[in-house]
Amino acid sequence: MRLAALMLTGLSLLSACAELGAEGDRVARQAAKGVVNTVISNRFPGMNAAPLTDCIIDNADITEVYQIAEAAVVGPGPTTTNLIVDIASRPETVRCAADNALSTVLSGA
Repeated sequence: MRLAALMLTGLSLLSACAELGAEGDRVARQAAKGVVNTVISNRFPGMNAAPLTDCIIDNADITEVYQIAEAAVVGPGPTTTNLIVDIASRPETVRCAADNALSTVLSGA
């Protein structure tokens, strides 16, 4: 009986950690999006950064997302900008950006 209770407690703790991890990832992704929008807006004034930002964040691994999100606190420096440019130049990100641009043109937005 005691072993079952310990196992149940352990499973509950693991579940809580997983939920916290997912929430932490969500918060980091939101912070990173703000940084990416800033970098894109500075490099390409007047461009709607949102579609490209989503593609960059969606094609970054979670470690990269956290690195970019850190710049929300300290400000984006050359390392952050280079990371964003690197992610933006990946084939999957380029395809995503092209698809988003095409969708925008086709929808008339």
